[in-house]
Amino acid sequence: MKKIGILFFLVVFAIAPLLAQNNAKKPKLIVGIIVDQMRQEYLYRFADRYKEGGFKRLMNDGFMMKNGHYNYIPTYTGPGHASVYTGTTPATHGIISNSWYVRSLDGALYCAEDSTVTAVGGTEGNGKISPRNLLTTTITDELRYSSNKRSKVVGVAIKDRGASLPAGHLGDAYWFDSNNGEFMTSTYYYDSLPSWVQNFNEKKVAENYISQTWNTLYPIETYKQSIDDNNAFESPFSGKDTPTFPYDLATLKEINGGLGLIASTPYGNTLTLDFAIAAIEGENLGNRGETDFLALSFSSPDYIGHRFGPASKEVEDNYLRLDLEFERLLNYLDEKIGEGEYLIFFTADHAVAEVATHMISEKIPAGNLNNSYINAQLKGYTQKIYGEGDWIKSLSNEQIFLNHELIREKGVNLRDMQEDLANFLLKFRGVKEAYTAYAMKNFEFTQGRAAKLQMGYNHKSSGDVLLILEPGWLTGGARGTSHGTGYSYDTNVPMIFYGWNIPKGESSRYASITDIAPTLSMMLDIKLPNGATGQPITEITDK
Repeated sequence: MKKIGILFFLVVFAIAPLLAQNNAKKPKLIVGIIVDQMRQEYLYRFADRYKEGGFKRLMNDGFMMKNGHYNYIPTYTGPGHASVYTGTTPATHGIISNSWYVRSLDGALYCAEDSTVTAVGGTEGNGKISPRNLLTTTITDELRYSSNKRSKVVGVAIKDRGASLPAGHLGDAYWFDSNNGEFMTSTYYYDSLPSWVQNFNEKKVAENYISQTWNTLYPIETYKQSIDDNNAFESPFSGKDTPTFPYDLATLKEINGGLGLIASTPYGNTLTLDFAIAAIEGENLGNRGETDFLALSFSSPDYIGHRFGPASKEVEDNYLRLDLEFERLLNYLDEKIGEGEYLIFFTADHAVAEVATHMISEKIPAGNLNNSYINAQLKGYTQKIYGEGDWIKSLSNEQIFLNHELIREKGVNLRDMQEDLANFLLKFRGVKEAYTAYAMKNFEFTQGRAAKLQMGYNHKSSGDVLLILEPGWLTGGARGTSHGTGYSYDTNVPMIFYGWNIPKGESSRYASITDIAPTLSMMLDIKLPNGATGQPITEITDK
C-alpha cells in the first residue's frame, strides 16, 4: 500500500504541470467590446488626451488591424453586431438592417423582434426581444457548445439588439429599459430576473446619473479637435435652443425621453460598464474553471454621434470619457480575472459620415436625399407607366420593395420593371448606382460597391431595387448625421485584440470584421460559427 501511495504521488506530481498547461490553453474570460458608431481614426484624433491605461493600452500592448473594414452594405447597428459575432454578412445571417419590410407582414420587422416572448423586468413594450431572427450560430454559441454549455455567455448593452444578437441563441442578454431605468431581459432567457440584476436595479443607478449635468471633462477651449460648439449642423435637445455645453440633464429629461436621455450622454457608457461589472460579479464570470464570455456593447456613442456629428465637441468629450471607462474595465479585469488571463477584442458596429450640411459649408461634395420626395416620384412614375395601383410597397434602407401580387395580376414582367425603376432612380441627384434584385440573385460581383451590396443582400428578405448614394450623401435632414454606406468613412472601424496569447503589433493589411469570430475559433480550438465566411487573422493565430 505504501508503494502504491508513493507511485500515485509521483504520477500526480508528474502530470500536474501538464494539467496546468492544459488549463492555460484557454483564457478564463473573453470580453468582446463593440462601440456603437466608432471610427478607427478616433483612436488617433483624440490620442493626445487619452490616458495610458485605456485605448492606448490596447493599441500599444495588443494587436491592431489598422485597416479593418465592414465588407457589406448596409452598415447599421443590427447587422454590425450580428456580423462580428457570426463571422459572416447579412446575405448569410439574415439581419439585413435594424428593421426591414417583410412582404408576408406587409410591414416592418425589427431585427431582434420576437412576438412569442414577453418582458422580464423593465416594461412590457420593450420585452419582445430575442435572437430568433438570426439565422446562424455565433462565436458565443460555439463556445457554449464546445464546453457542453458549461461556459457562460452574457450580453450587455443599452440597445436590446446590441445585447441579444452578440449573446447568440444560447447566451443570456440584458438591455436598458428607457421607461423605468432598469436593465431587463425577456422570457426567451428567463422567467424572472436573477437576484444580482434585481439588486442592481434597486440601486437606481440611472436616476443618479441623469440628475447630473453633462459638461466637458476639460475646459472647453482646450477641445481643439472639434468645431465651434454652437453651430448650425448639430441637433439640439428639445427645450434647449443651441447644441452647446453644459447640459442640465435633470431639466432636459422631462421633454427628452425621461430616463432614456441617459443613452444620449457619456453617462450611458458609465451605466453600461457598471452593469457589466455587476454581471461578472453576479455570474462569477471567468472564475469557474471554464472560459466565459462577456459581450459588451457601448450604445451611447451612436446616440451622441447621430445628434451632434463626428466634428462636434460632444463627440470629442464622449471619447475622452469612454477612454476612462476602458481604463476602469481593464484595471478591474486585471484585479478580478488576472492580467494575461483574459482575452479582449474591440471593434465597432459601423463608423459614421460627416454631417452633410457641414461638408457643404466646407465646399466638399455632399447632400441629403429626401426619401419622401423619391417615394412620391416613384409612385407617380409607376402609375403613369404601369397604370393605377399601389406599385410601391416600401422605400426603406435605400431599397425599393415592389407589389409582387399586383405585378402578377397585371401581367407585368418583374425583371423589366426592376430594370426600368433602377434607370429611373439614377436621374436623381445623390443616387450613384442602382441594382436590381435580378442582378443580385443571378450575377456574382467580386469587387467594388456592388460586391459589398451583394454581401448584404438576402434572397428572401431584400428589396427589388437597391440604391448606392454618392459619397457624402445621406438620407436625413439638415442637422445631425448617419451611416449605412459602403464608403470608408462608414466601414473603417477599430479591430484590436488584447490579452491572452495576443502578440504586440499592428498591421495595415486589409481585414474584415467577419475575420474576428474565425480568429477566436482558431485561438480557442472550437468550431467556426456555422455560416462563417471570414478568415482567421494569421498575424495573431500563427504567431
